[in-house]
Amino acid sequence: MRTKYILILLTLLLLYSPLTIAQKKSPKDLPPIFKKWLEEEVVYIITSLEKDVFLQLDSDRERELFIEAFWKHRDPTPGTPKNEFKEEHYRRIQYANSTLGRSAPIPGWKTDRGRFYILLGEPRDIERFSGEAEIYNTEVWFYQGLATYGLPAGFYLVFYQKGGSGDYVLYSPISDGPQALLTSYFGDQANYLQAYRKLKQVSPNLAQVSMSLIPGESSRFGRPTLASDLLLNSIQALPEKEVKDIYAQKFLMYKDVIEVEYTANYMPSDSIVCVFKDSPDEYFVHYSIEINRFSVHAYEDKYTTNLKINGQITDLEGKTIYQYEDSIPIELTEDQLHSITYKPFDLYDMFPLVPGSFKFSVLLKNEASQEFTSLEREIIIPEDEPNPRLSQLLLGYQQETNTSPNLKPFKLGDHQVLFQPNQIFLLKDHIFLFFQILGAGPELKANSSLFYDISKQEEPLLSYKKKVSEYGTDLGITEEFSLENLSPGTYWLTVTLKNGDRILDTKKEHFDITPVANFPRPWVFSKTLHPSSHPSYASILGKQYYSQGKTEKSLSYLERAFHSEPNSQDYAIALARVFLSSGYAEKAKTILLPFRKLPTPRYETYLFLGQAYLNLGEYDLAISVLSDAATHYGMNIPILNALGECYFRLGNKEEALAAWNKSLEMNPEQQELKAKVKSLTKNP
Repeated sequence: MRTKYILILLTLLLLYSPLTIAQKKSPKDLPPIFKKWLEEEVVYIITSLEKDVFLQLDSDRERELFIEAFWKHRDPTPGTPKNEFKEEHYRRIQYANSTLGRSAPIPGWKTDRGRFYILLGEPRDIERFSGEAEIYNTEVWFYQGLATYGLPAGFYLVFYQKGGSGDYVLYSPISDGPQALLTSYFGDQANYLQAYRKLKQVSPNLAQVSMSLIPGESSRFGRPTLASDLLLNSIQALPEKEVKDIYAQKFLMYKDVIEVEYTANYMPSDSIVCVFKDSPDEYFVHYSIEINRFSVHAYEDKYTTNLKINGQITDLEGKTIYQYEDSIPIELTEDQLHSITYKPFDLYDMFPLVPGSFKFSVLLKNEASQEFTSLEREIIIPEDEPNPRLSQLLLGYQQETNTSPNLKPFKLGDHQVLFQPNQIFLLKDHIFLFFQILGAGPELKANSSLFYDISKQEEPLLSYKKKVSEYGTDLGITEEFSLENLSPGTYWLTVTLKNGDRILDTKKEHFDITPVANFPRPWVFSKTLHPSSHPSYASILGKQYYSQGKTEKSLSYLERAFHSEPNSQDYAIALARVFLSSGYAEKAKTILLPFRKLPTPRYETYLFLGQAYLNLGEYDLAISVLSDAATHYGMNIPILNALGECYFRLGNKEEALAAWNKSLEMNPEQQELKAKVKSLTKNP
């Protein structure tokens, strides 16, 4: 059965922030084919971000993939074989070279007319003034219907043969003025009005355009206004407006991380990251990624894909503190497929995190279409709460009751909030506000109040207060606001925590009310996790503390997890690793020995148990365990190095050298091992 590719187009407003660009290389260092592409074929339509990224690529393969992505993100009909934008762009270049460069000593694409033709396409009308004694040969191009790009509804471009010879150059009402179009003007060069009057006697139509390129605009004080020059600048800046070029930065960031098939297929997305407290000591990072394009494979009557999630937490120095990956299989019926068409897709996820300042990144890949998107944030988990404060404010369009003990992203207590990262609401909507009060003891909460304010352009529209004691929960606070009396626009919601007249903390969050009657809310995939008492969270936090170098904290959490489920090989391995690094080899051996009896223990069980025997001086047992590891999982550097150390301590230098030399074949850059081998070879 033939598998066909289904592309679901979803509507979504996306906001982007500027990203820092690394140092760029020189175009002269590019191979000729890529230098021509950059400096000739796309020179007028490539954005500064795209160009800088392209100049940072290292190989021709990366450049080919980038060019594929460049055209793909300009394709008006993605998912079809034809790219109308690309075809039209190269047609314009061909026309510029064959027609507009005839009278020029340079290729047509380099001329002023060629540049604006490539940017704007065919004019609606061209009026030519040629062969006249009193004015230089001139062309007036008229454009209409480009208001969607921020240009006037109609405007002119003027090109003239400066001095009566050579190619046509772009005319500017301010820089050139009507005097530049006249073949014999001997008046004051700064007197635009005098030149305009003379030109009007010769050609009234050309005279009118000479003072303004925008129909209906009048000059002031006998001089052109800045509007025409601003128009010319806006046209040349069109590439920055026409394409969302954040894909280029993502290409550069992830080209060495994701499979080559994905690199050209960046999906625009919106996202939000919140930190909420689940218990007196533990914080969870909640996040959502919203994509406007979701693809599936069709096979018979099933529509499927698989989403791959790769998350990473690093400290500010770049050291990895936590990594995770997950796979989300999605299978839809035809009815379900139709119900989600044109809807955004939202992924909700969460995980626990230890205190510290971190960089957080998530890579989300769709295996059906080989597309990817990502989020990157900096987050802070406080060590303690010395002063009362408010968490981030979360604004939802819907609230559901969920009494299950299981954890879910953006669920605090019994309240589950549904939201969109762009925080756009309808006039008929209610806003469900979601937040926490942190670091406040019972006495402070009993005597504190919350002040709520909604404002528009600093004008207060709604204000009231409630006592904190009215909410009766420590997990989270929800408050509901009706929008029916508000008008479309941008608003700010402010929450202030006060104890008497003393302000303890204030948080603000903006939201938008759209004038449209309705728009599709996303279909949401929200992960369901174990209750907060589950030992998996203690295990995760213990591993994170270990990555931070906080061994005592790590042991505390990992022991808690292991003692909750002593039959878990995962928990045993994590605890044994920290025991070994802390000098507790006997403890590591004790917790791992029961798992040696399994039909096929995990590789780490073999390795850590062998290392525990080695550290305890039980070399024969260590060799037995490590040999079993090699039998089941193959030889690798850690096993070879440990085996070599066991043989060396047993006085079997020949076997030690054999193991270590094999390890050095796999990785010759082990300097300490090379020194040991060299010393042993000199002194057999």
